Amino acid sequence: MTSTIKVLLAEDQSMVREALAALLGLEEDIEVVAQVARGDQVLAAVGAHGVDVALLDIEMPGCTGIEAAARVHREFPQVKLVVLTTFGRPGYLRSAMEAGADAFLVKDAPAAQLAEAIRKVLSGERVIDPTLAAAALAEGANPLTEREREVLRAAADGSTNAELAKTLHLSQGTVRNYLSTAIQKLAVRNRAEAVRTAREKGWL
Repeated sequence: MTSTIKVLLAEDQSMVREALAALLGLEEDIEVVAQVARGDQVLAAVGAHGVDVALLDIEMPGCTGIEAAARVHREFPQVKLVVLTTFGRPGYLRSAMEAGADAFLVKDAPAAQLAEAIRKVLSGERVIDPTLAAAALAEGANPLTEREREVLRAAADGSTNAELAKTLHLSQGTVRNYLSTAIQKLAVRNRAEAVRTAREKGWL
């Protein structure tokens, strides 16, 4: 590499974030130029620091790493996106790729593997954890539509159909239909099980 790779690190757990920054700082060709703890801070930080690669944790306040990746991909398509996750959920991999991610790795991968992934995505390669890739193929596509996912996400806090209808600007009948369809597709008994199953598979 002829120049230093500028990296943004987005991770809400400060100890994990600082450890990753320290490990990446040991690489001669990589510099962590910005750190954020929230997904909704990512876009502004990318713009402010002119980063080459954004490392994004999935589970963050503000918005998820996948949502942040989609925003960066739209606004700064030249920035490479590496999504990190604690949870090896196949659905997350598919969602991350659809959002424009260039790499998808689990956090317990060796630091050297992460540094190498950063270099590879800059050279135009895609880097995907092989175990997750195999699981994603076996799992198949997310059967839920965007609207069904939206209603399930909103229902996760136990809101009634009337409350959901008001929040989502839909009729109660429409909300009931979306929930019923999602429950059928996921082969579960109720909305609570539907939310849990969809989350476990990384489909929400």
